[in-house]
Amino acid sequence: MKVFQTTFSMAVIGILCGAPALAQTPPPTTPPQTPPAQTPPAQTPPPAGQTPPAGQKPAPAPTAQPPKPFPEGAKIAYVDIQMIASNSAEGKAASAKIEEWQKKKSAELAEKNKQAQAIQTKLQQGGNVLSDTARAQSEKELQKLQRELQGLQEDAQQERQEMTNQLQAEFQEKLNPIIEQIATEKNLQVVFSVRDSGIVWAYSGIDLSAEVIKRFDAASKAAPKK
Repeated sequence: MKVFQTTFSMAVIGILCGAPALAQTPPPTTPPQTPPAQTPPAQTPPPAGQTPPAGQKPAPAPTAQPPKPFPEGAKIAYVDIQMIASNSAEGKAASAKIEEWQKKKSAELAEKNKQAQAIQTKLQQGGNVLSDTARAQSEKELQKLQRELQGLQEDAQQERQEMTNQLQAEFQEKLNPIIEQIATEKNLQVVFSVRDSGIVWAYSGIDLSAEVIKRFDAASKAAPKK
């Protein structure tokens, strides 16, 4: 029996990536001097047995909810793809790849922007010291760096999207057989993606997400390393 083909929304892509879209580095400008924002001190819960300070609410104790049994004879179930992407080994590995790439590209853009900022500072502070020839040369270099920055940003956005699409396809290719295996064992007729289906309420006992993650991780460990 073929299982309902899992679809991925843009929100799921964001979960898979685990990193924000590449920051746009604007052309170098000289911002006005403003005082730094004051960051309020982080509130931490008091040790056990102590009363929290005035105005601070005590942190609620986490409560583990036992899984509800899968109803006998049920023909319909659902999975939370975002939860699977966030908590499975495959999803975390995809996020790590994107994050590593993100750091590398951000460093490249920051270095190029630093060069442009240095030239602009030179132009601003040079005043009448720079000759017309030297000023014209510096302005030409600055314009070139700004064009390179814009090109790097556009290339990085495209590269990130291509990498995301590839990781998304690989994730789905590995995930679908796991869902199909569980659905076949339980003799299900339909498996919904709960965030894409418009379901308002469903009995949590037919949520297969935790079982899918468990088997997904086991299959990842058993798969030969490339």
